[in-house]
Amino acid sequence: MQIKGEIETFKESADGAIRKHQREVDYDSKEMTIEMVVDKYKDGLGTDENELFVPDYQRDFVWSERNQSRLIESLIIGLPIPHVFIADIQSDDPDLDGRVEIVDGSQRIRTLHAFLSDQLVLQGLQLIPQLNGFHFTDLPTSRQRRFNRISIRIIELSNCTEDTRRDLFERINTGSDELKDMEVRKGSKYGNSRLYSEVITVCADYQVFSEVVPLSAPKIKRGENLEFILRFFAYLNKYQNFDHSVREFLDSYLKAESEKTNEEIKEMISIFNRTMNFAKENLPFGFRKTQTAKTTPRVRFEALAVGIALALREKSDLNPDNISEWLFSEDFKALTTGDASNSKPRVVSRIEYVRDKLLGD
Repeated sequence: MQIKGEIETFKESADGAIRKHQREVDYDSKEMTIEMVVDKYKDGLGTDENELFVPDYQRDFVWSERNQSRLIESLIIGLPIPHVFIADIQSDDPDLDGRVEIVDGSQRIRTLHAFLSDQLVLQGLQLIPQLNGFHFTDLPTSRQRRFNRISIRIIELSNCTEDTRRDLFERINTGSDELKDMEVRKGSKYGNSRLYSEVITVCADYQVFSEVVPLSAPKIKRGENLEFILRFFAYLNKYQNFDHSVREFLDSYLKAESEKTNEEIKEMISIFNRTMNFAKENLPFGFRKTQTAKTTPRVRFEALAVGIALALREKSDLNPDNISEWLFSEDFKALTTGDASNSKPRVVSRIEYVRDKLLGD
């Protein structure tokens, strides 16, 4: 009887949790033609007054022309594509009230706009390679008309808060191959936090960071630079709490530390700048492995950047004379390469190795 009572208690607790977090979101399913969707998106686009708009956290357009072309090919041959989620915006601002935010599907809509406006040249098509090199206006007029009349399935949300819209975006895209972790974090509600908007994005704009952490343009476009900075602060402050999953560790840190005071923000930016400047002045290749390397390994960056920052916290006037002795050593190489590089012992060991070497311990 006692076990049965405990089970009932657990059930009641679970039901209470569901009720607490249940969202009251009204929605309506509809279909709109491609022509209608694109018209609502493009009219007023140049002045940011278009009825159907892309929110700031989704404005980094990341689909390649090949992926855009595959979407167009799918539509032409009649394959279904996922629903587009939009939300009716209710606002005291008359310029915003009544507009419609694209919650999920912005890349599809922007692809359609690019195609209809002849900005997209089809390429890499496999089922109908005869269309490779085509613009929209290269299609027969009858085919253009039929394409414009293709229906897109839409789910329109109403009475939907910004937090709910961001949460939906995050849940739809978590685990997606189309979006990298940092893009999903940017779209979540924590992308609006002070940690993200006043620390991480600010640090990403510093010239010295770009100099010592070279990254390719595509990686920067996908938020890799922001990922490096999030890793820096997460490991700097919580590396001893790291378990094994980097994604969960970073997500947990961003959630727990999202709101910062002005003093905390000032201190975080200060230690970041001091670390990057120390690296520029004392590491032969910045955080790269070699002088000719065009990118930066994450594990190497974490070990060096966090180790330097920890050392600077203990001693502001570090002696860099012996850096070359251990930076190119087999010991450091072993700690930053190979299997299990993200196990907790390896994470702790490589960070503290750099810290202790700089402190002369």
